[in-house]
Amino acid sequence: MTTGSFLLDRHLLSVLIALPAVGAAGVLCLPRERRADIRNASFLVALAEFLVSLLVVARFDPGTAAMQLSESVPWIPRYGIGYIVGVDGISLWLLMLTTFITPIAILSAFSAVERHVKEFMVFMLVLETAMVGVFVAVDLFLFYVFWELVLIPMYFLIGVWGGERRIYAAIKFFLYTFVGSVLMLVAILALFFHHSEAAGFYTTDLMKLYGLAIPLKMQFWLFGAFFLAFAFKVPMFPFHTWLPDAHVEAPTAGSVILAAILLKMGAYGFLRFSVPLFPAAAADFAPMIAALAVVGIVYGALVSMVQKDIKKLVAYSSVSHLGFVMLGLFAFNLQGIEGGILQMVNHGVSTGALFLLVGILYERRHTRLISDFGGLARVVPVFSACFMIVALSSIALPGTNGFVGEFLILLGAFRANAWLTAAAATGVVLAAVYMLWMYQRVMFGEVTHEENRRLPDMNVRELACMLPILLLVFWIGVYPQPFLRRMDATVRAYVARYEAAKQAALSPSAPGETMFTRYFGAGK
Repeated sequence: MTTGSFLLDRHLLSVLIALPAVGAAGVLCLPRERRADIRNASFLVALAEFLVSLLVVARFDPGTAAMQLSESVPWIPRYGIGYIVGVDGISLWLLMLTTFITPIAILSAFSAVERHVKEFMVFMLVLETAMVGVFVAVDLFLFYVFWELVLIPMYFLIGVWGGERRIYAAIKFFLYTFVGSVLMLVAILALFFHHSEAAGFYTTDLMKLYGLAIPLKMQFWLFGAFFLAFAFKVPMFPFHTWLPDAHVEAPTAGSVILAAILLKMGAYGFLRFSVPLFPAAAADFAPMIAALAVVGIVYGALVSMVQKDIKKLVAYSSVSHLGFVMLGLFAFNLQGIEGGILQMVNHGVSTGALFLLVGILYERRHTRLISDFGGLARVVPVFSACFMIVALSSIALPGTNGFVGEFLILLGAFRANAWLTAAAATGVVLAAVYMLWMYQRVMFGEVTHEENRRLPDMNVRELACMLPILLLVFWIGVYPQPFLRRMDATVRAYVARYEAAKQAALSPSAPGETMFTRYFGAGK
């Protein structure tokens, strides 16, 4: 191994964090009037980020569950805070999803964003730095810094470049997610001081906090604080009300990033923090969370069915799809968790593509109302074909990526709770109803508006955005093994660690003991 290769391996994740930020600084130095150069430079930075991230996959060892490509540097040593990053089978594909979607989102904004282009591109690149940091941080303090940093560029992307109600949507997005973040900060501080009392030294290193003996009563409250922070971000029912406004008012690129990546941060938080740190509370709360997930699946599908705005329909469909993800993660078995992780990637790909396609349509007609379309398959056949493939992926047709993830989730969830799984399966049918009904009204029938007869089909740039996504739809759908194999060892170790920690924390229930008395009645 050459010295350069060794240094790259040692600092690869740091390069991925820094590259978009350095690119943003470079774009900031370009003259405002050179819009083409600003767009091209931003896209090339994001594309370079994706190409560098491929080295993570190339150097990833699927046979180990340990953190890989790790880097640890003292940051605030007096309080045990460090710059600690790493990647494992849980975070690998979410990191790759981030670097894959961001250049596509930036490319999609070339014609959609005409004002304050430089600021828009700078915010997009800063947002990528923050999102990459969230998925590779292995220090609680570092994770929280990146988690909060995500809010700032997304707030401005919605508030400056959004629709008519952009200020309302941006403030609502910020307040909802910030409230959860503050609760998480309080829980992190409590965990920090509890560890210092138990072990005699300060640390925020997540690997050292795993396995820490936490009293049941404390687990209850800390899990609750983390739960609210992550439930708002997923968003789970009934914490989802900020999502439709944010999606509808955000610019197309913002909607793509929000759906494809930001929503996954909540589900990732449950996997990385809530369950491993508080296994006893996670086990007791699992039935409630699974029930809320099923309610979200059915509710999101039913509300999607009655939407008149295509973008709002896709937004509510995310509530339903993320319900499947949460159902899989809280099945606490190999199939459910692997299906949940894969479905996070699948949702990012298919729903991100749906928002891209809706944005393309809006650029041409400046409307998203289903009633304003009809007969588009005759006018824009390439666009309608792409839309059909992505719609079928979204409803989990066999042969597409969505099917693999949902099948594994239902398989794992059935082992945990057959009745809830049966109820969740109705969401698959309802998804087909609202998605195909929308597609039929938009694409088939007679052309009822004269403006639709002159719509241009997809251009080269738009096809360049869609083709990589379509390739991934079929790759995962036909041959998911490369994706599953790289998460297998980590998920197996995760399930085994969870079961051992749960058994150690929860003694056999006494006669008449309830969840409430276990946490509060015996003073544990």
